[in-house]
Amino acid sequence: MKTLIFTFYKLFLIPHIFLYKMSKNREDIDKDIERWKVAKNLQGKKVSLLLNFLVHSPDFRTIFYFRTRGIFAHILNFYCRREKYFRIDINTKLGGGILTGHPYSTILNARSIGENFYVNHLVTVGEVEGKRPLIGNNVSVYTGAIIIGDITVGDNAIIGAGSVVVKDVPENCVVVGNPARIVKRNGKKV
Repeated sequence: MKTLIFTFYKLFLIPHIFLYKMSKNREDIDKDIERWKVAKNLQGKKVSLLLNFLVHSPDFRTIFYFRTRGIFAHILNFYCRREKYFRIDINTKLGGGILTGHPYSTILNARSIGENFYVNHLVTVGEVEGKRPLIGNNVSVYTGAIIIGDITVGDNAIIGAGSVVVKDVPENCVVVGNPARIVKRNGKKV
């Protein structure tokens, strides 16, 4: 019965395919779909996977509406709601391949976030005195972390749960704590 309901619901999501096909950010949406496909261990064509993620993942919907923003996306949001506790600031430049792990109460407000970003719940990426972080590619941010101010987080960095990052993080580093400190650099303990 549940499968029948989800199949019927996908019919209502068909306008999202039009939005996807017409999006200027289609390449980034494709990267998102591919990353989610691998993470969820699913197979299928992009359009089928898109509908699947839209049905089952309000956080994916939030990312999708961010990438396809406009009046049509706002109208579709009335019956296919985004995750209301996951916010992406409209001025944030967001690379493709973002993956979320239950992003409840997560705020992304950065100058730029690179490709293949992973974010968990209760994360704040925000500004201090109007200055926002710059986050590189392949960065993972875990539960409860805070990254604020005019700082740079380098490629392949891992921000541990509960970390408070107020200074630059070099690439290939793992940081933890409050204030965050480097515990690994290039795979070796510091």
